[in-house]
Amino acid sequence: MGEIDEGLERAERTRPIPQSVQARMRFLLKDAKGSTRQLAADLGVSQRTVQRWLKGQGNPKPAAAMKVEQRVRTKWQPRVKQRVRRDAEKNGFVLHLQAAFGFSSAAGSTDDPRQRPITQKMPGDVARRLYEARDAGAGQAEQERILADALGEYYFKDGGRRARGLDVELNDIAWMDIEL
Repeated sequence: MGEIDEGLERAERTRPIPQSVQARMRFLLKDAKGSTRQLAADLGVSQRTVQRWLKGQGNPKPAAAMKVEQRVRTKWQPRVKQRVRRDAEKNGFVLHLQAAFGFSSAAGSTDDPRQRPITQKMPGDVARRLYEARDAGAGQAEQERILADALGEYYFKDGGRRARGLDVELNDIAWMDIEL
């Protein structure tokens, strides 16, 4: 999961996901309608292993722990995620980031990357493109290109009022947060 995916996911959550294995298993057990057998089949472990994890005995191996975390993340607050996504696509979001940007323009190239902290209100169409890319399984590089194009248009070119012909490249994200 890339920096942009994590930023979108952080913005979608109103409550953090359960942290302990036991709490995560209790949450998944509710989704499996109380059936430890069903939950064990979903996770690819034995029913006894699920029962031990529910009691707080032992910890899953790294591969099983990752699978449990992924299941919890996909099932955590689905209606909240849908509402947040709909609002972001309608009203936009605020992007906070510090990243290295490279530039090229018609007059010449200034490809020396510079670290810049930026806070910019982004419109809903950028949120829609990011969500569509994430849903299609796009990687970090594709999502960075979408953000670079959007920042070039709305931050550096100021909606077409300056810096015509400027191409922006997002080289390295130091930190990023998305506020919906």
